[in-house]
Amino acid sequence: MTDTDGGRPARTKRATIVDVARHAGVSTASASKVLRNAYGVSDAMKERVQASMEALEYRPHRPARGMRGRTYTVGMMVSDIDNPYFSLIADGLASVLRPSDYELLVSPGGYDAASQNQAIEALIDHQMDGLILVAPLVSPADLERVSGEIPVVVVGSHTASPSVDSVSGDDQLGSRLVVDHLVALGHRRIGFVANHQVAAESHRPESVRLAGFLEAMAQHDLSDEAVVIDTQWSLEGGRDAVRLIDALDNPPSAVFAGADITALGMMSELWEGSRSAPDAYSLAGYDNSRIASIGPIGLTTVDQSGHEVGASAGRLLLERIGGRGEASHLLLRPELVVRTTTAPPTPRAL
Repeated sequence: MTDTDGGRPARTKRATIVDVARHAGVSTASASKVLRNAYGVSDAMKERVQASMEALEYRPHRPARGMRGRTYTVGMMVSDIDNPYFSLIADGLASVLRPSDYELLVSPGGYDAASQNQAIEALIDHQMDGLILVAPLVSPADLERVSGEIPVVVVGSHTASPSVDSVSGDDQLGSRLVVDHLVALGHRRIGFVANHQVAAESHRPESVRLAGFLEAMAQHDLSDEAVVIDTQWSLEGGRDAVRLIDALDNPPSAVFAGADITALGMMSELWEGSRSAPDAYSLAGYDNSRIASIGPIGLTTVDQSGHEVGASAGRLLLERIGGRGEASHLLLRPELVVRTTTAPPTPRAL
């Protein structure tokens, strides 16, 4: 099916459900039932209509499907798309959504509540069936409001809200694993890179990891040796962390970066100064993103099963879309992955 506009090349028209029905020799209502996977459609009918859809390269028109009910699209909001951990979550989420014919749309929401609220509203306006919000900065009140309009699963935040589902790792345990590892290597003065933008919000992963770090240092009787470096969990925040550490009179011999993205920024800044971890100081991240395992990087980090986090969030969201009303909150156990960026302190650091 083509049309022409003067001397312009012919353009293929998008097949409609009417075209599919005519090609399959069935009514439009029957073809629509197959599309919606409605009850009472015979296998033979389903095969005929699906064959016609393939032959005509038919793609459902999402807004039109939204007027009839579900759009079979899910929105995922992240702060940015640079963070390699978010790709693990997206892969896990897609692995659950794909067999259910759902499409995933990812929206970078930025690093402040206002821009994230704007991104969320845009996803709702595009008639998503549900939302996955990764460590959102929006207020609990805004989160409750959004969940009243659309099913929501929050990833990373340690919420107990009865209105939204959540999936997170045990961030307090993860911090303790890092501190225990560094202390076992012989380190006493240990730094933690904090995300200053969310320090007051106790439910966020940054806050829980900081609290876990301070508690673990206290358990080793090293509270006076804990150094908090106040910056942002991003590549540039990692670069800033190196500069802040260099300015200290008594710098730590090991640093827990809080997130892989921050550790990677730190490693980059060190490399540009002809330094590296663990020679400058031992360095640990959090997330076990794919890039952390690359040989020249070899980042010691905490694996919080990003793929499983995404898959779990996807399963919870499909259940919510399907009508489940009671909230579910999953807490996954992390594991420490030791690589080459951590080692016993150098003699000059003792």
